[in-house]
Amino acid sequence: MNSEVKSAGRVLDLLEFLAGCREPVSFSAVVAALGCPKSSAHALLQTLIGRGHVVQDRSGRYLLVEASRHGFPFRPSEEPLVARALPIMERLRDVSGETVLLSTMNARGDVRRLAKSVSRQPVRYDVDLQSPIAVYCTATGRALLAFRGDDEIEAYLDRVSLLSYTGFTVTDREELLAVLAEVRRRGYAINDQEFITGSTGVAAPIRDKAGIVIAALNLGTLTSRFREREAELCRLVVEAAASLSGCERPR
Repeated sequence: MNSEVKSAGRVLDLLEFLAGCREPVSFSAVVAALGCPKSSAHALLQTLIGRGHVVQDRSGRYLLVEASRHGFPFRPSEEPLVARALPIMERLRDVSGETVLLSTMNARGDVRRLAKSVSRQPVRYDVDLQSPIAVYCTATGRALLAFRGDDEIEAYLDRVSLLSYTGFTVTDREELLAVLAEVRRRGYAINDQEFITGSTGVAAPIRDKAGIVIAALNLGTLTSRFREREAELCRLVVEAAASLSGCERPR
């Protein structure tokens, strides 16, 4: 006897369908894939959106939040930022050819990755959204930490051990403070093989309506490709982050 609960089965069918889609899909595509009434598909999608597993972009398309592929949904308060960022992240990925990530930082200085748009190149940068991130030696971490108050920065440096991940990692406290000051001056951060040898990242801050940094947009690539297009890639990231600024702050 088939004891499957029909509604639960549809939820799993929807999750499996979205998990196989690397790009946002339309409502009509969801209805066609599930073979169920539009009202039922809409209700299922809204439930998953409410639980933080699915996001709807500004074009009305649906996408399974990358972290939810591993059981780690974003918080409902983060949905507006993710929804607004996804199409911009896709465009940045397509123009640059490189992987793009969106992240926030909490009051303790811990970084939370919210979403990613992975490069289509055969050899590319990628990362598990749940994997640990060393704030002091990554572009994302520096783009977020640099715009905190001096007391917050000092408290963070007091709390962490400054380890060398590669031969390029900056671990001297005064040198790091100078690096953060440079990030504030030029408006973006670079991690040049300090976290992973052969990998370079550039990140720019995203600000809310009051001008306070609430998130960062990061582009990750191979160091060899970054060297060839450094000025262009930095400009693209800064412009994309600027176009996202003015968002509400995630709680």
